[in-house]
Amino acid sequence: MNYNNKKQMKTIAIILSLLIAATAASYGQCGKKFMITTSKTEHLDAGGSVTRTDDEKAVVVIGKTDLNITVNNGNDEHKMTGTIKSDTCNWPVAYKEGKTVLKAVISNENGEDKNVTITIIGKDGKVTLLFEMEGEGDDRIRVTADKFEEAA
Repeated sequence: MNYNNKKQMKTIAIILSLLIAATAASYGQCGKKFMITTSKTEHLDAGGSVTRTDDEKAVVVIGKTDLNITVNNGNDEHKMTGTIKSDTCNWPVAYKEGKTVLKAVISNENGEDKNVTITIIGKDGKVTLLFEMEGEGDDRIRVTADKFEEAA
């Protein structure tokens, strides 16, 4: 192998290494268990306008295949559990900039199952979660994360 071929091979190896590192970094939180904590819930109509705002604490824990949601409004606590059916995930800056879309089936405390889409968007360091339940497009729920971090 002559000098030019060695140099080209070295360059290709470096480029491949950088691409692999960049790909791994863009999915840094993907596939990991994480938790979102919020303190205010906004209800949106089909057009995206806020119809109601509630001061309530919510904790959303999302794993590889499951999710748990606990909402506490000070008087009552409601829990939902779910199974993730599919997801897309791309976070160039983990827990700050990126997007995850989850399709899941959740069960409420009464055992009723519902199909949901959960979209988590990080932009300019602000993370929001949009919760859309199938058949209830006129009452979507949006929360802004107070904390968004890897869960134990």
